[in-house]
Amino acid sequence: MKINKENNLNWVTNLFIPNLMDMPSRRYDLDWLRIIVFVLLILYHTGMFYVENWGWHVKSTYQSQFLENIMLSTGPWRMAVLWLISGIAIKFLMAKVSVWRFISMRSIRLLLPLLFGILIVVPPQLYIEMTFNGDLKLSYWQFMGEFFSSNSDIFTKYQAGIWPHIDVNHLWFIRSLWQFSLALICLLPILNSKYLTNMTNRLLNKNVLLILLLLVLPIFIIELNWDEDNVRYPLGFTFMLYGYLIGWNKTFWEKLSTNFKPLCIISVLSYFTTVFFYNHLWLDLIKGAEVENELLLLLAMFNYSLLRIVGLLTVLAFAVKYLNLKTKKLAYFNEAVYPFYILHQTIIVVVGYNLSMLSLGPVIEPILLIIITITCCFIGFEIIRRIEILRPCFGLKMNNNYSVAAKRLAYLLTTILIVPIGWRVLI
Repeated sequence: MKINKENNLNWVTNLFIPNLMDMPSRRYDLDWLRIIVFVLLILYHTGMFYVENWGWHVKSTYQSQFLENIMLSTGPWRMAVLWLISGIAIKFLMAKVSVWRFISMRSIRLLLPLLFGILIVVPPQLYIEMTFNGDLKLSYWQFMGEFFSSNSDIFTKYQAGIWPHIDVNHLWFIRSLWQFSLALICLLPILNSKYLTNMTNRLLNKNVLLILLLLVLPIFIIELNWDEDNVRYPLGFTFMLYGYLIGWNKTFWEKLSTNFKPLCIISVLSYFTTVFFYNHLWLDLIKGAEVENELLLLLAMFNYSLLRIVGLLTVLAFAVKYLNLKTKKLAYFNEAVYPFYILHQTIIVVVGYNLSMLSLGPVIEPILLIIITITCCFIGFEIIRRIEILRPCFGLKMNNNYSVAAKRLAYLLTTILIVPIGWRVLI
């Protein structure tokens, strides 16, 4: 009877473990690509301070419509890369740890930085935004008193992301990553099944154009059925599933490498088509015009979905061919990514707002903003990595080897801190 129970337990456990026979070696190319995409994220959010037709928290007096065309070159696929890499990373983790260990690690590494971020890092953005909009006449410390008050009425016009007037802001990715990680865990018996694995392998052995079409169709359907404000969530989860399903497939990566040039050509054509549709269709819709040609709009949306996928595949192919390198700098930048991500937008908003008052001109101001933002991120990271208590607040492992009792106490305190925000995020 004991043997049967043990066998049943092993059988259930194995449903959550991917086939280790397919497991590749460490993917340094994906590490580098993740770093590069986060650099693009900093540049993209800096651009949001200057674009003319896209809403953001604050705006410079120097705005450009042409800049929107440039930002469309990375906007469609930038987050897709991060979600896909996250899906691949989960598969690597599930090959090494149990489900409960994964949930524990994931919760601490995501929810503690999220809690720290929304209470400490994000509030300056809200303060600047409310000041910029003329809705606030308080000092920052008076504002923080209102921020932590349970009955303040100064935030009625501003959205709540977790608790009243406490928004996740740019940290929505961390919130969603935790939610999607739990959802993906529930799907592991299906994702790891031989049937789905064999079907995925058969599909990835098909012609590259057919693979491209199969990847685009779900994205296009999502684009059609979700509004612009919320579409990033189903898209993110879909790309995470893509990463889990195709991340270990050797044929897929070989096809990417051999088809790098054709992918580049399709990406460029799709990008210029997107720019055309943006300037001759979407800009009018943004400014309040009615849709006159539904078929043309569908074509524009399909092309945008295509750019999401082909852009993603192109940068993955580039990474496979040129970025699979292990260097000492890789470890440093890999650790820096999380703190940079948490800090960068607050720095952009605060510094950008103050620079905009100096009338420096449309060239000097953005250059200074980029330089100051990156410099402050490096300074912040160098401080964070040296202070033990700050490291877990920015998703970094503790450096010192503490006693078992100290580790257990730290886990207990962390659990007490993250349970309320975890509950709130789930409901």
